[in-house]
Amino acid sequence: MIKVAINGYGTIGKRVADAVAAQPDMQLVGVSKTRPSHEAYIAKFRGYPLYIADMAKKDAFEKAGIPVAGSVEDMLNAADIVVDATPGGVGAKNRPLYEKLGIKAIWQGGEDHEVAGFSFNSDCNYREAIGRPFTRVVSCNTTGLCRIIKAMDNEYGVEKVRAVMVRRGGDPGDIKRGPIDAVVLNPVTIPSHHGPDVQTVLPHINIVTLAMIVPVTMMHMHVVQMDLKKEGSRERVLEIIEKHPRMGLVRKSTGITSTAELKEYAMDLGRCRSDLWENGIFEESVSVLGRDLYLFQAIHQEADVVVENIDAIRAMMGTVTDPARSIEITNDALNFVPI
Repeated sequence: MIKVAINGYGTIGKRVADAVAAQPDMQLVGVSKTRPSHEAYIAKFRGYPLYIADMAKKDAFEKAGIPVAGSVEDMLNAADIVVDATPGGVGAKNRPLYEKLGIKAIWQGGEDHEVAGFSFNSDCNYREAIGRPFTRVVSCNTTGLCRIIKAMDNEYGVEKVRAVMVRRGGDPGDIKRGPIDAVVLNPVTIPSHHGPDVQTVLPHINIVTLAMIVPVTMMHMHVVQMDLKKEGSRERVLEIIEKHPRMGLVRKSTGITSTAELKEYAMDLGRCRSDLWENGIFEESVSVLGRDLYLFQAIHQEADVVVENIDAIRAMMGTVTDPARSIEITNDALNFVPI
């Protein structure tokens, strides 16, 4: 069993913790919080040992009825690998501790590529991650882009990608972010950082991205256009998407035309937290005109990187060397059938 620690039990950390606990070949040794919170109560409810960075705050946790198992360093000493899900910018500061303790570490897309020197996507470079001490799982938007670009590159070759990201303003539980009644260009300059981030995984892809933030919380929406190296067909593109274990078609027959309806659909399907781990590609949007491919895809910012973290754990520990097999194990453990 791979012993996994989760440093940071927030939006991503709590989801990765649940995914680790569900895997047949992994053991969750603990999670960490910096202060008592509703998420700390959930960790207690799920029976996850809770560790804290500052032991001076132990009394505050225990007065709140939340037992403390020990320090973050204690948690790391009990683990083979740590998933760092602390806020962006914080994770990089934790690297010296991981190096000192000799523990493998995974960071999230909120950190720069340089924090690990390697950026991961299960579809694209799983085998290159085998045995690595440090890895960064790319962001939710980059993950979604890498999946569809890699699939089309395998089939047709991709000459160039242009993508517009219509991004949510904040996660549903984030009450301090905006905008309100505004569309914010983020950044105003072109390209946005998403294209270069894709190139940390797929360096040969010519990609230009643009991004804006809108006052919603549910999901991101991508407008994707690809120049293919060979003429394609809509039927074949739809077939590739249907067969992909982490891409799903939002079908015309469902009547779904928005991210809100898609999230409601996931909830009605019984998905944990209404999570969508896959790209939600709108069937009606898929259009192939010679060598030009167009589509809309919805990306659930809280969820699509969760399964990638699980695969990264296996690759880095070297327990499963076939990416397709790891993806299968991860998906089966989560009862994940694409939409």
